[in-house]
Amino acid sequence: MVGNRIARAKQFLPFDALKGLQEALKEKEIEYEEKKELSEDTLAELNNKFNQIEKGSFVKIRYYRNGRYSEIKGIVTYIDYIKRKIQIDKIVNINICDIIDILI
Repeated sequence: MVGNRIARAKQFLPFDALKGLQEALKEKEIEYEEKKELSEDTLAELNNKFNQIEKGSFVKIRYYRNGRYSEIKGIVTYIDYIKRKIQIDKIVNINICDIIDILI
């Protein structure tokens, strides 16, 4: 008798016919920011800071990615001067042109 009640109750459980719809709607709610152009002075300052960074340095970097600004703190694990990328903690790769601030 209890088994019948459970089986009968299952038919009234909510059904998500559109799997992923809620996640997609939440993603649409994210406000995107336009990438700001940096002044020549700011670019020169960033270039000086970038030239001081070495593999193993602890840095805090603000950068632009996927329509918004992000910040990361960590150890520089790789710098690719040809592809113009920097890697933090062997996880995050950042294009140098997307960096807006570096704290060493």
